[in-house]
Formats: sequence, C-alpha cells, structure tokens
Amino acid sequence: MISKNQVEMKKAPKGRVMIVDDHPIVRQGLAELINRESDLEVCGLAEDAFDAMKAIGRHTPDLVIADISLRGISGIDLIKDIKSHYPTVKVLALSMHDESLYAERAMRAGAKGYIMKQEATENVVTAIRKVLSRELYVSDRMAKKMMAKLVSGGNDLTQTPIDNLSDRELEVFLLIGQGYATRQISEQLHLSVKTIEAYRSHIKQKLSLGDSSELLQYAIRWVNA
Repeated sequence: MISKNQVEMKKAPKGRVMIVDDHPIVRQGLAELINRESDLEVCGLAEDAFDAMKAIGRHTPDLVIADISLRGISGIDLIKDIKSHYPTVKVLALSMHDESLYAERAMRAGAKGYIMKQEATENVVTAIRKVLSRELYVSDRMAKKMMAKLVSGGNDLTQTPIDNLSDRELEVFLLIGQGYATRQISEQLHLSVKTIEAYRSHIKQKLSLGDSSELLQYAIRWVNA
C-alpha cells in the first residue's frame, strides 16, 4: 500500500538546475551527477554569462550553479546580474579557488552558497538541496570564519591586502600567479590588453608593489601558498 507521503513525493516537482561553466567536461559531469537524483534535473547549460542570462529567461531554473572564473563577464558579475534581473532564482557559486578567496565575495554578490570543485560529489548534491530549501551553504570552516567576523562587528583580524582588490582585480591577480602573460589574460577574460595593463597597475598600487617582477613573484607565492 502506498503511503500519503510517498504519493506527495511522487507529485513534488523536481528542482530545476542550470549549470554555467566554461569547461564542457565540468558541465557534463555535473549534469550527469544531478540528473541521477530523483528530485533534481538539469534544465539548461551555458558556457558564459551572456548565454546564461538568455538561458535563464528561456528555461526558468530554480537554481543556477555558476562558476566564478568565466570568460568575459566574471561569475561574480553574473551573480549580481541574476540577483538584479531574476531575484527568485537562487545561485550556488562554484570555483576551483579556495573559499577564503571568493566565498564572501560571492555571498555579497547574491549567491546563497559556495562550493569548491574539489569537494566530494555528495557535498555538491547536499549544497544544491540546501540552497533550494532556502538555506545557506558553505563549509564548516568558512561558516566559523563568517560567524567570527559577524561577532566581531565586521572587523576581521585575518584580513590581508588581497581583500582590498576588486573582484576583477583578484581574478587578474590569480591568473598572473598561474603564469599567464598580459595578452593571455586578455584572451582568457575577453578584455583588451590595455584594460589588463590598467588592472595590473591598480593591483601593484593596492599591494604596494614596485614593478611587474615583484607582482609576478607575489602572485606566484600567493597562488602556491
């Protein structure tokens, strides 16, 4: 005999998830992972912010999984655009970068959760379900850090000079640390060489670095720390 709860579960609509990532293998892997779940389904895929904004209007997802490092418009800017144009759509930020770099930035932009690509697959599904249930999702370590900051009135004693960089400056800084030259960064982010040079100049000023050699050494140390 089928119970009332079983009938209600059968009738419950699946959570509709859209994936935004510029790596086809990541999109495919996440889609396969999500579609295996009985209560979730992937309703759309996009490789950049421009395609994502069009696809959201077309597929009406409940949740968007957005990679932070996208070509052209960054994932952080995409999160802000989603919050502005589609306020009912929830966002889970995804990144290869450590949460200490981007989690708070993503949450301030409007994301309801942050998860690193290195996390176990079951954690990804858990994060999706939490965000769909109107809860926030970050790791226990990040939750403790954010709570400590809240208790201290926003005065974070562990703040570093990197925290003074804008979202785009941080993205350029990390690419420098990964060994990308100015022209390569411009191609990666779909921005002009002149724009990247301006970002490099701003970064050097904010980090009190004298020249490009110091910037490169500092960025490499930071990325490999």
